[in-house]
Amino acid sequence: MRLPYVDNPPNFTSEDDKQVLERVKARRGERGLLPLDLALLHAPKVADGWNSLLGAIRTKTSLPSNIREIAICRPALINQAWFEWMHHVPLLEESDSFKSDSSKIQTVQELHPTSAGSLDDKEWATLRYADAMTREVAVPQSLFDEVRKLFSEQEVVEITATVASYNLVSRFLVALDVGEQNDKKPEFETKVTNPTKTDGNIQS
Repeated sequence: MRLPYVDNPPNFTSEDDKQVLERVKARRGERGLLPLDLALLHAPKVADGWNSLLGAIRTKTSLPSNIREIAICRPALINQAWFEWMHHVPLLEESDSFKSDSSKIQTVQELHPTSAGSLDDKEWATLRYADAMTREVAVPQSLFDEVRKLFSEQEVVEITATVASYNLVSRFLVALDVGEQNDKKPEFETKVTNPTKTDGNIQS
C-alpha cells in the first residue's frame, strides 16, 4: 500500500476510536480486520461511517445475491480494483443463479459485453445499469426505464446505492493500492471492443 497500514490491532487510546474498532471487528467477525480496514482506520471516524454504510449495502438490502454481486463486481472490473474483484467474484459464483449456470460468469468478466449470454433479464439490466453509472455517471432514460420495469422502487434504490458505494470502494482501493493488487490483473481475457455510447449496451 502507498501508506503504512495501522497496527493490527490498532493501538488506539481514545475511547471513541476504540469503540469504532470494536464495531469494525464485529462486522468482520472471524475473518478479522482486512487490509482495507487497516487503511481506513488511519481515520477512525471515516472508518466508522464506511463500516455502517457498507454493512448496510452488504447485509441489509432486499437484493438477491446474484444481483448484489453483479452490482459490486462490475465497478471492480471497470475500475480495475482487483482487490475488490477477487473478494466478490467468488460470492457471485456461489449465488444460486450462477451455480446453476457457470457460463454466466463469462459475461460478467467481459469488459464490454455486447449480449446477455446466459444472464437473465434482471442480471443483464443490472450489469448494464452498473456499467452506465460507473463509466458515464448519467444513466440513459431508456435503460433506467428497463430497470424500473424489472425491479421495485426499493430494489432500484438498493441497486443504485450498491453500484455507487462500490465505485467509492474501488476508487479508494486503487488510489492507495490497498492489498497490493493493482498490478495483479486476473488471468481471464476481457473482450475489448471499440467503445461507443449506446442506450442499450453502454459500450463506453
